[in-house]
Amino acid sequence: MPETYLALLRGVNVGGKNKLPMKGLVELCREIGCGEVRTYIQSGNVIFQADPAVESALPAMISAGIAARYELRVPVVVRTAGRMAEIVRANPFLEAGVPEETLHVMFLADQPAAGRIDSLDPDRSPPDRFAVRGSDIYLWLPNGVAETKLSTGYFDARLATTSTGRNWRTVTTLLALMTGGTTS
Repeated sequence: MPETYLALLRGVNVGGKNKLPMKGLVELCREIGCGEVRTYIQSGNVIFQADPAVESALPAMISAGIAARYELRVPVVVRTAGRMAEIVRANPFLEAGVPEETLHVMFLADQPAAGRIDSLDPDRSPPDRFAVRGSDIYLWLPNGVAETKLSTGYFDARLATTSTGRNWRTVTTLLALMTGGTTS
């Protein structure tokens, strides 16, 4: 039975760099065996159906396809619909009542080791805050993403993995699209 997945691509179609047509990305995902493929906005969010047996191979398959077709090196992180629902339910900052427009999620390719998480500096970028939960990082960025020092580069280096971030509105919209809900 196919599972619903979300592929989150890092750094495509941002500032005129790493241009990747979403129509081509849909075709590529279909060619590697994904079904019901669709994208959301131009920043590399792909929702599709695939056999759970290939779940661990999906990021490499998509990334290799992009490299072969577009000569771009694009990190890819994958989440299931169930995992996305957990991410939305478990946001500690939402529970604390902070404004949703200040919330973001960093999706990590791998779950970091506890020692690496301990190496993160909670005071790196005041008043920004973060909370690591498994292979995801919740961010509260009251001054916006452009002003924070809590970047993908920082987390990638400290946690020895690859990350890509999305704002809270995009996260909840992607979940709604994955589960057949509405996108209000």
